[in-house]
Amino acid sequence: MRILPEISRTFGEYLLLPNLTDEGCTPDKVDLSAPLVRHPVGERSPIRIATPLTSAIMGAVSSPQLAIALAQVGGISFIHQNQPVAEQAAMVAAVKKHKAGFRYNDVNIKPSATLEEADRLLREHDRAVVIVTDDGSPSGAFLGLITAQDFNFHRHQAGDTVESRMRPVAELATGTPGMSLTTANSLLWDSRQDVLPLVGDDGRVTALVQRRDYELHQQFSNESVDDAKQFRVGAGVNTHDYRERIPALVEAGADILCLDSSDGYSVWQKDVIEYVRKEYGDAVRIGAGNVVDARGFRYLADAGADFVKVGIGGGSICITRDQKGIGRGQASALTEIVTERDRYAEQTGMYVPLCSDGGIIHDSHMAIAFAFGADFLMLGRYFARFSESPAPQVKLGGQIVKEYWGEGSARARNAARYGQGKELAFEEGVDGYVPYAGSLYDNVKVTLAKIRSTMISCGSVSLRQFHESATLIQVSQQTFVQNSEEVDRNDRPTVV
Repeated sequence: MRILPEISRTFGEYLLLPNLTDEGCTPDKVDLSAPLVRHPVGERSPIRIATPLTSAIMGAVSSPQLAIALAQVGGISFIHQNQPVAEQAAMVAAVKKHKAGFRYNDVNIKPSATLEEADRLLREHDRAVVIVTDDGSPSGAFLGLITAQDFNFHRHQAGDTVESRMRPVAELATGTPGMSLTTANSLLWDSRQDVLPLVGDDGRVTALVQRRDYELHQQFSNESVDDAKQFRVGAGVNTHDYRERIPALVEAGADILCLDSSDGYSVWQKDVIEYVRKEYGDAVRIGAGNVVDARGFRYLADAGADFVKVGIGGGSICITRDQKGIGRGQASALTEIVTERDRYAEQTGMYVPLCSDGGIIHDSHMAIAFAFGADFLMLGRYFARFSESPAPQVKLGGQIVKEYWGEGSARARNAARYGQGKELAFEEGVDGYVPYAGSLYDNVKVTLAKIRSTMISCGSVSLRQFHESATLIQVSQQTFVQNSEEVDRNDRPTVV
């Protein structure tokens, strides 16, 4: 037995001291991009993300809709693996059908359907428009489109047909397959439509160009896309059915994989990494974890992991520490592993990025995590609150909330993730709710503005510079009490 001579610390126990802010430290000059996979020191990582945020490998968080939205703002989502192989592969394929600027036509309706059905589709998929085809499928003949502005249940009956209120194709501007995005956007704006369908000679829609996507590109500009301009998406895998799951995910187009386990310091993860390297070489990238000390990082880095996830028990719905007595404060874990990452880079010439997974309660904790040296973050609760997450949205006690459950909860029963064999013998996660926060786009915009502002105050314009120059200080509980003791707060929502 050995006892470490330290106290397990979390992000909430630290504050940053300001550094000199000079004329070069302005929001437009801050670069938040981060390497996603291992690369030789001094060279560029083969996969980078402009926004250093990834969504957790959870059924309550990562869906195709959220994956597309997160890729649009520069991050990447990892589709969860606690489902049949074919279903996970289908989710990955659904994301890869979309290109930056050109969206796949995946929400359709028949002209004989009711306005009530159209309204439900618009709400469920958070879309401004539904494409009307003769058979209600993406491959059907294009007949027109219907938007929420085309009907009002105070004036129209829920049972009225879509055909009675839709805008027929004869009244719409349309584009042709193969036209440039610049030309398509010009036609879209000239037509004053929200959506421009690209229609082939056979009368079928091949892609959609949306006004909303144009506006998002102006805000974020650095979408996560592959060489074919398709949105990037990751996928979780486990150490049990990986010989079946990984080939299916690769075939579906997954850009990166990640081993999904609460404890990644195991020979089983090494076996999976070796399988990937033997079958695919460096053509398939795979991250591993989770670990909380230098030994775990070194083991997975030596095995060939493309990135390593840090954190055990720090998630808001994780109770592994309570149930098994295993874990470590996220700040303490990062402190040790960041040092080992840099030592590994110096010794081997290979830089292996770190993903900090868990321990984030406030946006300020994200900045603290980057100051400690995390390359990018994996977030569950943060993304679960948004419209784009797959969890149901309900009203509870007069407040709108989103359901949120851990992969170790009885609801998810993800026994493979927690090394409990085929059945979940005891829970390592809870099932609950998080306050509904609205759109991912609006919230990420505010979060990134906060991180940039923190970095400017610390005299930094890149994440690496931020880490190397950051000065952190431990704080007492009284430091935080002081911030709110003198006034009763009016908890109004943040202005976006």
